[in-house]
Amino acid sequence: MTSKSIYWPEIPFTRWRETGQSLHMQLQIVGKFRLALTPWMNHSWQATFYVTPRGLTTSTVYGPDAAYEVVFDFVDHALKVLASDGREVQVPLAAMPVADFHAAFVEAVREIGADCDMHGAPNEVPDATPFRKQTDGGAYDPDAARDFHRALLSVDRTFRTFRTGFLGKSSPSHLFWGSFDLAVTRFSGRTAPLHPGGFPALPDEVTREAYSHEVSSAGFWPGGGGVEEAAFYCYAYPTPDGFGDQDPGHPDAYFHKELGEYILPYAAVATSANPHTALMGFLQATYEAAADRARWDRSALECGVGEPRRPRAV
Repeated sequence: MTSKSIYWPEIPFTRWRETGQSLHMQLQIVGKFRLALTPWMNHSWQATFYVTPRGLTTSTVYGPDAAYEVVFDFVDHALKVLASDGREVQVPLAAMPVADFHAAFVEAVREIGADCDMHGAPNEVPDATPFRKQTDGGAYDPDAARDFHRALLSVDRTFRTFRTGFLGKSSPSHLFWGSFDLAVTRFSGRTAPLHPGGFPALPDEVTREAYSHEVSSAGFWPGGGGVEEAAFYCYAYPTPDGFGDQDPGHPDAYFHKELGEYILPYAAVATSANPHTALMGFLQATYEAAADRARWDRSALECGVGEPRRPRAV
């Protein structure tokens, strides 16, 4: 199997759209399980998913009497609900209404002894209809899900490499189930103005805690929300003067004035001669746009990109 068959696949939005809408709701349902059992961490980092060779995982979730993990396995196309005592329940990843998936997951959680009180409606979407009332037929294209996962593997690898070049506070590369994006965020170390909030179906206190400090945040999402194709983004909070006027590091990148973010189409990266290098260029240039315009102390915050088996020079 060649590397090209594993990394940087085509992920056309027209093929992905309906599967993505269903997976977004399914990820929210499972994400709320982790949220219900995990102590709050800064910037909601306790609630995210992580990319694995087979899909997405909650990582270990601790209950009162056992530990659990929930995995979206895009190789077997199954949701795997695991317990530390060896119990495992699987729910097929297949076309079904959101209400049916919700019922199946709640039952699976009960079977492994992890029953908990989970919030029953989605966040960060305009129509926050409770999951149990979303009875329209869902969609699941196994090929679209597989290629989405392979794209996540490609992006996650580059995001993790980018993270190594920063000495300051930085998030992991992790997927937020509310906004449905894989993100990596750098922090200047300074507090930020109180965020105005206003995101749909999201308490303002959550938004304000997430943006309590200055950030330069980059991410990837598979399309929707004003950009109808898979794309990378970078934004800063607070947005410094002149941020949108800088060189974004790639000829196909642009500043989206309505969103207040730099955008780079996924296809422009995936079809380039060296996708990893192309994406690293965008990430570095847009970070510099934020850090320079906001006058971050870059000399104290940055270091060379990490290499395997070589400690960082001090």
